[in-house]
Amino acid sequence: MPIWIVFAEIIGGLLGFGALVDYIAKKRCIELDPEEGIKNASDAEQIYVENYLYQTKENNNHFQ
Repeated sequence: MPIWIVFAEIIGGLLGFGALVDYIAKKRCIELDPEEGIKNASDAEQIYVENYLYQTKENNNHFQ
């Protein structure tokens, strides 16, 4: 069996699993709001994420 078929099956399986999870979430009316998720994070986690996003933004500005 060629290796590209194996990779295609893995990618197809991941996409199918993602679609199934999305379908179940929509069926059960589960809302995934990132702003709600950050409220449950500790102060240290919030600071870490904000620093990471700032550094990523700065790195992207240097390449333009």
